[in-house]
Order: sequence, then structure tokens, then C-alpha cells
Amino acid sequence: METVVTNAQDIENSLKEILRYIGDNPDREGLIDTPKRICKSWKKLFGGYGKDPKNILTTTFTDGTCNEMVILKDIEFYSTCEHHFLPFTGKISIGYIPNGKVVGVSKLARLVEIYARRLQIQERMTTQIADAIMKYVEAQGCIVVCEAQHLCMTSRGVEKQQSKMITSAIRGVFFNQREARDEFLSLINN
Repeated sequence: METVVTNAQDIENSLKEILRYIGDNPDREGLIDTPKRICKSWKKLFGGYGKDPKNILTTTFTDGTCNEMVILKDIEFYSTCEHHFLPFTGKISIGYIPNGKVVGVSKLARLVEIYARRLQIQERMTTQIADAIMKYVEAQGCIVVCEAQHLCMTSRGVEKQQSKMITSAIRGVFFNQREARDEFLSLINN
């Protein structure tokens, strides 16, 4: 029989059971309010579910726009692995070539937040960001490079402390024109 959690109290009670499962006492002083704190932190950690990328990317500007590459690099992000429920963190660099309109620079960082603040895998998150830019900004091309360290790999499993995973999503002119791709990569690696 499936259990349905319907409110915050149910979640807090479930978290108390998890604390018991791992061998601790949820009624000891240091853990009494832990279930409440976890629920509060989840609102931030998983706040991307209630947000639609369309709402932030449809505010564009046509005055003073260009058809040259626009890059925002080293956008920090924090996400949670959907396989192990452990964090992965890193940086994302986004480049796009406008098609008569640009999006505000903070919107690119907000886009990263929307997708990072969900249970994720890095590969899908990278693709989602690129696809949203192509769809809502209607860019001529987009490239997204994500480099992250996964706690599920560094703290458990193979325990490789210095390992980093790199993913990319390449769309439009960046896919078709090697020169554009090379220019982006040289600019983000400086």
C-alpha cells in the first residue's frame, strides 16, 4: 500500500523515521528540530520546481542588440543528484548568439537556478538550459558547458576526491560552425 504525504507534519514525521533508520535518536537535543530545518532547507534546495523558464526568458531587449556572441561564464550552482540525494556543485558557462534580441544577464543566472534547484543529473540540466535559451530567446545558437563535482562520487562509492564531470550542450551555429565553438571555448578558458 502506497503512503501519501500530504503536509509538512507528515514529512517531519517521515524524517524522524529516517533518523531512526540510520541509527540515531530523533528526540535527542541536537536533532529535535532537524526535521523542521530539513523541510525549510528543501524549499530553497528544490525551489526550481515552481518556476517556469519561459517567465524569465521572455523579457528581452531589442535596443542596442548585437548579433555577436554573448557569454556569461562561471555561474556557480548547487544541485542535488536524483540518484543518491546528495549535492553536486560547480560552474556553468553559457554563450549564445542573439537573433535580434538579448536577454538580461541576470536572467541567464536565474535560468541556471531554475534547473539546478531540482533533483537532477548534470547531463539533463546542461541540455535543459541550452534548450530553454534556444526556445525562448530564439538565439541563432547556444552553447552551455557545465563542470561539477559530485558528492555521491567523492564521499561514497569510488571516493575520488578530485574528479570533476564536464558536460556540454551545443545548439545552432555553435554546432554547425567550429569557429564559433572554438571562440567560445577560448574565451571561457581565459
